[in-house]
Amino acid sequence: MEIISGLHNLRDRHRGCVLTIGNFDGVHRGHQHVIAKLCEQAAERNLPSALMTFEPQPREFFAGTQLPARLTRFREKVCLLRQTGLQRLLCLPFNTKLSNVAAQWFAEDLIPKRLGASHVVVGDDFRFGRGREGDFQMLVDAGAEMGYTVSQMDTLQDGADRISSTLVRESLSKGDFAYAQTLLGHEYFIMGRVVFGRQLGRQLGVPTANIRLQRYRAALEGVYCVTVSGVSDDLTALHHGVANIGVRPTVDGKEPLLEVHLLNYSGDLYGRLLSVTFKHKLRAEQAFGSLDALQAQLDTDIREAHAYFHQ
Repeated sequence: MEIISGLHNLRDRHRGCVLTIGNFDGVHRGHQHVIAKLCEQAAERNLPSALMTFEPQPREFFAGTQLPARLTRFREKVCLLRQTGLQRLLCLPFNTKLSNVAAQWFAEDLIPKRLGASHVVVGDDFRFGRGREGDFQMLVDAGAEMGYTVSQMDTLQDGADRISSTLVRESLSKGDFAYAQTLLGHEYFIMGRVVFGRQLGRQLGVPTANIRLQRYRAALEGVYCVTVSGVSDDLTALHHGVANIGVRPTVDGKEPLLEVHLLNYSGDLYGRLLSVTFKHKLRAEQAFGSLDALQAQLDTDIREAHAYFHQ
Protein backbone atom coordinates (compact mmCIF):
# COMPACT_ATOMS: atom_id res chain seq x y z
CA MET A 1 0.00 0.00 0.00
CA GLU A 2 1.42 3.37 -1.04
CA ILE A 3 1.01 6.26 1.40
CA ILE A 4 0.71 9.76 -0.07
CA SER A 5 1.02 12.54 2.49
CA GLY A 6 -0.56 15.78 1.33
CA LEU A 7 -1.71 17.03 -2.08
CA HIS A 8 1.78 18.34 -2.84
CA ASN A 9 3.00 14.74 -3.10
CA LEU A 10 0.48 13.75 -5.76
CA ARG A 11 2.19 12.92 -9.04
CA ASP A 12 0.91 12.37 -12.57
CA ARG A 13 1.12 8.61 -12.01
CA HIS A 14 -1.44 8.94 -9.20
CA ARG A 15 -4.19 10.05 -11.59
CA GLY A 16 -6.73 7.31 -12.12
CA CYS A 17 -8.32 5.36 -9.27
CA VAL A 18 -11.48 4.20 -7.56
CA LEU A 19 -11.84 6.29 -4.43
CA THR A 20 -13.42 6.33 -0.99
CA ILE A 21 -13.23 9.12 1.59
CA GLY A 22 -13.56 9.14 5.36
CA ASN A 23 -11.97 8.94 8.81
CA PHE A 24 -12.06 5.13 9.08
CA ASP A 25 -11.29 5.36 12.81
CA GLY A 26 -10.82 1.83 14.09
CA VAL A 27 -11.15 0.28 10.60
CA HIS A 28 -14.12 -1.70 11.94
CA ARG A 29 -16.20 -4.21 9.99
CA GLY A 30 -18.36 -1.48 8.49
CA HIS A 31 -15.25 0.22 7.14
CA GLN A 32 -13.92 -3.12 5.90
CA HIS A 33 -17.23 -3.64 4.07
CA VAL A 34 -16.79 -0.32 2.23
CA ILE A 35 -13.15 -1.05 1.40
CA ALA A 36 -14.02 -4.52 0.09
CA LYS A 37 -16.54 -2.93 -2.29
CA LEU A 38 -13.96 -0.30 -3.24
CA CYS A 39 -11.39 -2.96 -4.12
CA GLU A 40 -13.99 -4.93 -6.08
CA GLN A 41 -14.94 -1.86 -8.12
CA ALA A 42 -11.27 -1.01 -8.68
CA ALA A 43 -10.50 -4.53 -9.92
CA GLU A 44 -13.42 -4.41 -12.36
CA ARG A 45 -12.04 -1.18 -13.82
CA ASN A 46 -8.39 -2.32 -13.67
CA LEU A 47 -7.57 0.74 -11.55
CA PRO A 48 -5.88 1.22 -8.16
CA SER A 49 -8.07 1.43 -5.07
CA ALA A 50 -7.52 4.64 -3.10
CA LEU A 51 -8.68 5.94 0.28
CA MET A 52 -8.54 9.60 1.28
CA THR A 53 -8.45 10.44 4.99
CA PHE A 54 -7.51 13.36 7.23
CA GLU A 55 -5.17 14.08 10.17
CA PRO A 56 -6.29 15.24 12.60
CA GLN A 57 -9.80 13.94 12.09
CA PRO A 58 -12.25 16.79 11.40
CA ARG A 59 -14.14 16.05 14.63
CA GLU A 60 -10.91 16.55 16.57
CA PHE A 61 -10.14 19.80 14.79
CA PHE A 62 -13.55 21.30 15.66
CA ALA A 63 -13.99 19.72 19.11
CA GLY A 64 -12.19 22.31 21.25
CA THR A 65 -12.09 20.99 24.82
CA GLN A 66 -14.72 18.31 24.09
CA LEU A 67 -12.26 15.98 22.42
CA PRO A 68 -13.65 12.73 21.01
CA ALA A 69 -11.93 9.48 21.93
CA ARG A 70 -9.66 8.19 19.18
CA LEU A 71 -9.66 4.46 18.39
CA THR A 72 -6.63 4.39 16.10
CA ARG A 73 -3.83 6.85 15.56
CA PHE A 74 -2.43 7.07 12.04
CA ARG A 75 0.20 4.31 12.46
CA GLU A 76 -2.44 1.85 13.70
CA LYS A 77 -4.83 2.82 10.93
CA VAL A 78 -2.13 2.17 8.34
CA CYS A 79 -1.40 -1.23 9.91
CA LEU A 80 -5.07 -2.23 9.64
CA LEU A 81 -5.60 -0.79 6.16
CA ARG A 82 -2.61 -2.75 4.83
CA GLN A 83 -4.55 -5.92 5.63
CA THR A 84 -7.54 -4.95 3.44
CA GLY A 85 -5.87 -5.02 0.02
CA LEU A 86 -6.08 -1.22 -0.33
CA GLN A 87 -3.46 0.09 -2.76
CA ARG A 88 -3.23 3.82 -2.03
CA LEU A 89 -3.76 5.92 1.08
CA LEU A 90 -3.92 9.70 0.66
CA CYS A 91 -3.73 11.61 3.94
CA LEU A 92 -4.56 15.33 3.94
CA PRO A 93 -3.67 17.61 6.88
CA PHE A 94 -6.95 18.94 8.24
CA ASN A 95 -6.45 22.59 9.12
CA THR A 96 -8.27 25.91 8.93
CA LYS A 97 -7.63 26.20 5.20
CA LEU A 98 -9.03 22.78 4.38
CA SER A 99 -11.98 23.21 6.75
CA ASN A 100 -13.06 26.27 4.72
CA VAL A 101 -12.87 24.58 1.31
CA ALA A 102 -16.23 24.37 -0.43
CA ALA A 103 -17.72 20.96 -1.15
CA GLN A 104 -17.77 21.96 -4.82
CA TRP A 105 -13.96 21.95 -4.90
CA PHE A 106 -13.85 18.35 -3.69
CA ALA A 107 -16.54 17.25 -6.13
CA GLU A 108 -15.42 19.17 -9.22
CA ASP A 109 -11.67 19.57 -8.84
CA LEU A 110 -9.98 17.21 -6.39
CA ILE A 111 -11.86 14.02 -7.24
CA PRO A 112 -12.06 14.22 -11.05
CA LYS A 113 -9.03 16.37 -11.94
CA ARG A 114 -6.30 15.84 -9.37
CA LEU A 115 -7.12 12.23 -8.50
CA GLY A 116 -8.74 11.24 -11.79
CA ALA A 117 -11.24 9.03 -9.97
CA SER A 118 -13.60 7.13 -12.26
CA HIS A 119 -15.79 5.90 -9.41
CA VAL A 120 -16.34 6.92 -5.77
CA VAL A 121 -17.66 4.63 -3.02
CA VAL A 122 -19.05 6.29 0.13
CA GLY A 123 -20.95 5.28 3.26
CA ASP A 124 -24.56 6.19 3.88
CA ASP A 125 -23.64 8.96 6.37
CA PHE A 126 -21.05 10.62 4.12
CA ARG A 127 -20.79 14.43 4.19
CA PHE A 128 -17.97 16.63 2.93
CA GLY A 129 -16.77 20.19 2.42
CA ARG A 130 -17.16 23.40 4.41
CA GLY A 131 -19.80 23.03 7.10
CA ARG A 132 -20.51 19.48 5.83
CA GLU A 133 -22.45 21.10 3.00
CA GLY A 134 -21.77 18.31 0.51
CA ASP A 135 -23.80 15.10 0.49
CA PHE A 136 -24.26 11.98 -1.62
CA GLN A 137 -26.64 13.63 -4.12
CA MET A 138 -24.28 16.54 -4.67
CA LEU A 139 -21.50 14.07 -5.43
CA VAL A 140 -23.75 12.15 -7.86
CA ASP A 141 -24.69 15.37 -9.68
CA ALA A 142 -21.08 16.53 -9.89
CA GLY A 143 -19.98 13.10 -11.09
CA ALA A 144 -22.53 13.13 -13.89
CA GLU A 145 -21.06 16.43 -15.08
CA MET A 146 -17.38 15.64 -14.48
CA GLY A 147 -17.28 12.05 -15.71
CA TYR A 148 -17.24 9.81 -12.64
CA THR A 149 -19.87 7.61 -10.98
CA VAL A 150 -20.79 7.27 -7.31
CA SER A 151 -22.18 4.42 -5.22
CA GLN A 152 -23.39 4.46 -1.64
CA MET A 153 -22.97 1.59 0.80
CA ASP A 154 -25.65 0.73 3.32
CA THR A 155 -24.64 0.62 6.97
CA LEU A 156 -23.47 -2.79 8.13
CA GLN A 157 -25.51 -4.18 11.02
CA ASP A 158 -24.67 -6.57 13.82
CA GLY A 159 -28.13 -7.79 14.73
CA ALA A 160 -30.08 -4.65 15.62
CA ASP A 161 -26.91 -2.58 16.11
CA ARG A 162 -25.41 -0.29 13.50
CA ILE A 163 -21.68 -0.97 13.39
CA SER A 164 -19.94 2.33 13.97
CA SER A 165 -16.86 3.83 15.61
CA THR A 166 -19.16 5.29 18.27
CA LEU A 167 -20.49 1.84 19.20
CA VAL A 168 -16.93 0.50 19.37
CA ARG A 169 -15.98 3.33 21.75
CA GLU A 170 -19.00 2.58 23.94
CA SER A 171 -18.09 -1.11 24.09
CA LEU A 172 -14.48 -0.33 25.04
CA SER A 173 -15.54 2.15 27.72
CA LYS A 174 -17.63 -0.62 29.30
CA GLY A 175 -14.72 -3.06 29.14
CA ASP A 176 -16.70 -5.29 26.77
CA PHE A 177 -13.77 -6.40 24.65
CA ALA A 178 -15.61 -9.41 23.23
CA TYR A 179 -18.28 -7.21 21.64
CA ALA A 180 -15.69 -4.64 20.55
CA GLN A 181 -13.87 -7.45 18.76
CA THR A 182 -17.13 -8.51 17.08
CA LEU A 183 -17.62 -4.95 15.80
CA LEU A 184 -13.99 -4.42 14.80
CA GLY A 185 -13.32 -7.83 13.30
CA HIS A 186 -10.08 -7.84 15.30
CA GLU A 187 -9.00 -7.40 18.91
CA TYR A 188 -8.46 -3.87 20.11
CA PHE A 189 -4.80 -2.83 20.32
CA ILE A 190 -2.58 0.21 20.72
CA MET A 191 0.87 0.50 19.13
CA GLY A 192 3.79 2.69 20.06
CA ARG A 193 7.49 2.94 20.80
CA VAL A 194 8.77 2.65 24.34
CA VAL A 195 10.07 5.98 25.67
CA PHE A 196 11.91 7.01 28.82
CA GLY A 197 9.66 7.80 31.77
CA ARG A 198 10.11 8.88 35.37
CA GLN A 199 11.36 5.42 36.44
CA LEU A 200 8.75 5.39 39.23
CA GLY A 201 7.55 1.89 38.37
CA ARG A 202 11.09 0.58 38.64
CA GLN A 203 11.46 2.25 42.06
CA LEU A 204 8.27 0.49 43.18
CA GLY A 205 9.54 -2.85 41.91
CA VAL A 206 7.08 -2.83 38.98
CA PRO A 207 9.05 -1.62 35.93
CA THR A 208 6.88 -0.41 33.07
CA ALA A 209 7.31 0.22 29.36
CA ASN A 210 5.96 3.72 28.71
CA ILE A 211 4.20 4.43 25.41
CA ARG A 212 2.88 7.84 24.43
CA LEU A 213 -0.67 7.55 23.16
CA GLN A 214 -0.19 10.19 20.42
CA ARG A 215 -3.89 10.97 20.27
CA TYR A 216 -5.91 13.74 21.86
CA ARG A 217 -7.94 11.30 23.94
CA ALA A 218 -7.76 7.52 24.25
CA ALA A 219 -10.79 5.24 24.04
CA LEU A 220 -9.73 3.46 27.24
CA GLU A 221 -8.96 4.50 30.83
CA GLY A 222 -7.98 2.20 33.65
CA VAL A 223 -5.98 -0.93 34.36
CA TYR A 224 -6.12 -3.94 32.03
CA CYS A 225 -4.81 -7.43 31.37
CA VAL A 226 -2.99 -7.29 28.03
CA THR A 227 -0.88 -9.30 25.65
CA VAL A 228 2.14 -7.63 24.07
CA SER A 229 4.02 -8.33 20.85
CA GLY A 230 7.23 -6.71 19.65
CA VAL A 231 9.13 -7.50 22.85
CA SER A 232 11.52 -9.63 20.78
CA ASP A 233 12.38 -9.81 17.09
CA ASP A 234 9.89 -12.70 16.86
CA LEU A 235 6.75 -10.62 16.28
CA THR A 236 4.51 -13.67 16.75
CA ALA A 237 5.70 -14.08 20.36
CA LEU A 238 3.19 -12.79 22.92
CA HIS A 239 3.92 -11.71 26.48
CA HIS A 240 1.33 -11.28 29.22
CA GLY A 241 1.14 -7.99 31.04
CA VAL A 242 -0.76 -5.41 33.07
CA ALA A 243 -1.36 -2.01 31.49
CA ASN A 244 -2.52 1.33 32.83
CA ILE A 245 -3.96 4.03 30.60
CA GLY A 246 -4.42 7.42 32.22
CA VAL A 247 -2.69 10.44 33.70
CA ARG A 248 -1.32 8.75 36.88
CA PRO A 249 -3.07 11.03 39.41
CA THR A 250 -1.13 9.68 42.40
CA VAL A 251 2.11 11.18 41.05
CA ASP A 252 0.54 14.34 39.55
CA GLY A 253 0.75 13.11 35.98
CA LYS A 254 -0.62 15.35 33.22
CA GLU A 255 -0.06 13.66 29.86
CA PRO A 256 -2.16 10.54 29.17
CA LEU A 257 0.19 7.58 28.92
CA LEU A 258 0.09 3.84 28.33
CA GLU A 259 2.25 2.02 30.90
CA VAL A 260 2.78 -1.73 30.51
CA HIS A 261 4.31 -4.09 33.07
CA LEU A 262 5.27 -7.43 31.53
CA LEU A 263 4.75 -10.45 33.76
CA ASN A 264 7.81 -12.64 34.33
CA TYR A 265 10.04 -10.46 32.15
CA SER A 266 13.18 -8.41 32.62
CA GLY A 267 15.01 -6.58 29.86
CA ASP A 268 15.52 -3.29 28.03
CA LEU A 269 12.56 -2.31 25.83
CA TYR A 270 13.47 1.32 25.10
CA GLY A 271 12.87 2.21 21.47
CA ARG A 272 10.98 -0.99 20.69
CA LEU A 273 7.70 -0.76 18.78
CA LEU A 274 5.16 -2.68 20.86
CA SER A 275 1.61 -3.71 20.04
CA VAL A 276 -0.56 -3.96 23.17
CA THR A 277 -3.81 -5.95 22.88
CA PHE A 278 -6.45 -5.43 25.56
CA LYS A 279 -8.08 -8.56 27.00
CA HIS A 280 -9.79 -7.72 30.29
CA LYS A 281 -10.42 -4.67 32.50
CA LEU A 282 -9.27 -4.99 36.10
CA ARG A 283 -10.30 -1.60 37.49
CA ALA A 284 -10.61 2.12 36.82
CA GLU A 285 -7.66 4.44 37.31
CA GLN A 286 -7.64 5.96 40.79
CA ALA A 287 -5.58 8.22 43.02
CA PHE A 288 -3.93 6.76 46.13
CA GLY A 289 -2.98 8.55 49.34
CA SER A 290 0.61 7.34 49.26
CA LEU A 291 3.14 5.48 47.15
CA ASP A 292 2.87 2.56 49.59
CA ALA A 293 -0.85 2.32 48.88
CA LEU A 294 -0.17 2.52 45.15
CA GLN A 295 2.43 -0.24 45.40
CA ALA A 296 0.02 -2.47 47.33
CA GLN A 297 -2.61 -2.01 44.63
CA LEU A 298 -0.09 -2.75 41.87
CA ASP A 299 0.79 -6.00 43.63
CA THR A 300 -2.91 -6.87 43.68
CA ASP A 301 -3.27 -5.99 39.98
CA ILE A 302 -0.37 -8.28 39.11
CA ARG A 303 -1.80 -11.19 41.12
CA GLU A 304 -5.17 -10.75 39.41
CA ALA A 305 -3.50 -10.62 36.00
CA HIS A 306 -1.64 -13.86 36.70
CA ALA A 307 -4.93 -15.45 37.74
CA TYR A 308 -6.66 -14.17 34.58
CA PHE A 309 -4.03 -15.59 32.24
CA HIS A 310 -3.89 -18.95 34.02
CA GLN A 311 -7.59 -19.58 34.60
